Amino acid sequence: MSVKLGIAPIAWSNDDMPELGGDTTLEQCLSEASEAGFKGIESGGKFPKTSKELIPILNKYNLKLCSGWYGANLRKNTFEEEKSKIQNQLKLFQDCKAPCMVFAEVYGSIQGDPNINLSKRPRMDLDESKKYYKKISEMGKYLEDQDMPLAYHHHMGTCIESEEDTRRLLENTDGSVKLTLDTGHMLFAKGDSLKIYKEFKERIIHIHCKDMRKNVLDNSLNHDYSFRQAFLEGAFTVPGDGCIDYKPFFDLLKEQNYSGWLVVEAEQDPAKANPFEYAKIGYKYLIETLKSANLEIENNKLSI
Repeated sequence: MSVKLGIAPIAWSNDDMPELGGDTTLEQCLSEASEAGFKGIESGGKFPKTSKELIPILNKYNLKLCSGWYGANLRKNTFEEEKSKIQNQLKLFQDCKAPCMVFAEVYGSIQGDPNINLSKRPRMDLDESKKYYKKISEMGKYLEDQDMPLAYHHHMGTCIESEEDTRRLLENTDGSVKLTLDTGHMLFAKGDSLKIYKEFKERIIHIHCKDMRKNVLDNSLNHDYSFRQAFLEGAFTVPGDGCIDYKPFFDLLKEQNYSGWLVVEAEQDPAKANPFEYAKIGYKYLIETLKSANLEIENNKLSI
């Protein structure tokens, strides 16, 4: 079994704060991601929205679309309404042969509001949770039938944030609802990525390798920062530049024969953290740590 290494474009251009990396071209992002060594990239706001345009660009830089974010509003929308809204992205991902869709609930999210502390993030009561689990199970089954698995992303500032939230989601939904395990968000929420992986390894099909700077993490928690303040202060970084030791995690992936994507993701201000330099730091650390865990890396040329 082997893993594949990808990266998210958020280090080059931030979709939630367009002023961060606003002048950075898509071509610069793709060329630097490829030059750093990555074989895949997740989608972003500057990406073309049709496969006719996107596939040639990805092939030019020897990159595969290894997933991408979909912000859902299932808490307020019916399944049929959300199903209608997801069609364009679903078609794009199908055409590009992406392995899954990173799916997150953003209704009521405070992740983009600089004035709301993380402690004020939305929560669902028991009645709403039951209704939500039913709707997301419907969505999971639908996307599974479309050969585009739903890989749910627990995320700071949303209604599914903590280890407990994640566990309840997986315990109360259909098996078609999979998980994107994000090591940085899980640590930020005071959770344990190894524990979640051990409990739900069959459901975890996508992994975001996000690291954290411990001093900023501690300040963010102690002073109840907003999510935006936390990342602008430098809470997130690439593996190898933060406090997470990935060796035990990769040992576990080796033991459990994980063979999906490992995606480096770290939203930072590109004016303070050069995306290309940090991409190389993350890639180098992953290569070295995966080697020490005897995890094979797929290095074959990927094209669509």
